[in-house]
Amino acid sequence: MSTPSPLEAALTRVPRTLRTRVTDRYGTLKREHLNGNFEACGMAAGRFSEVMIRILQTELTGSYTPLGSPLRPFDQEIAALGQLPKPAGPDSLRVIIPRALAFLYTLRNKRGIGHEGGDVDANEIDAAACVRTADWCLSELIRVVHEVSLEEAQALLDAIAERELPHVWAIAGVKRVLDPGLTAREQVLVLLYSDPEVAVPIEDLFAWVEYGRQDHFRSSVLTPLHRARLVEFDKETNTVLLSPLGAAETESAVLPKIKL
Repeated sequence: MSTPSPLEAALTRVPRTLRTRVTDRYGTLKREHLNGNFEACGMAAGRFSEVMIRILQTELTGSYTPLGSPLRPFDQEIAALGQLPKPAGPDSLRVIIPRALAFLYTLRNKRGIGHEGGDVDANEIDAAACVRTADWCLSELIRVVHEVSLEEAQALLDAIAERELPHVWAIAGVKRVLDPGLTAREQVLVLLYSDPEVAVPIEDLFAWVEYGRQDHFRSSVLTPLHRARLVEFDKETNTVLLSPLGAAETESAVLPKIKL
């Protein structure tokens, strides 16, 4: 028997079929967004919303629309949950999460993520809105119905709220960029982006990138990044911190080219 993921463990009160389905849809949504597949991200957001509605139905009424049967029009499903009596469950499950899901579902359907047209391509920012809304909905569901300790629930909520970066593997105190085709410069940006609030010691970055010589690493990689204001290279503390320009550069030019 496989070990359930932390997310599944936090949702043990949810029927297994729905629990498995919502974690799968959520994972797909996050993965497609990171890979820049915005149309697929929008599709996953719609499917995520449909499973979440069924979870709310279960929590509030004790039963749900079978996965093989279509839901009513989404606005009717949202209205039905909101009209349930207060003893059925907290406002968060009856009103707040459903309204967030209504936004998510409407964004996917009415904005036409993945469709061409108009003067400005809104696919990327729409997909980002889908991801953050899904993050919030799942976090709020866990907060209300979790079957783990308060400390574990909070840790899981914090993890969901963070940027997911499967391109970086952390193991035994070491981090590796999983695409060996990136240059040392690009690897540094990705490594710093994986934890953007932390100033990383130069010796750690040097070891993680596996550069040949540390003096060349400083002069050929870190110094040019500093001069371009992509990082703050502090020679007194021997640490490096990603700048807002560096984060933007990583998101626009480096992450999209990563191949896994």
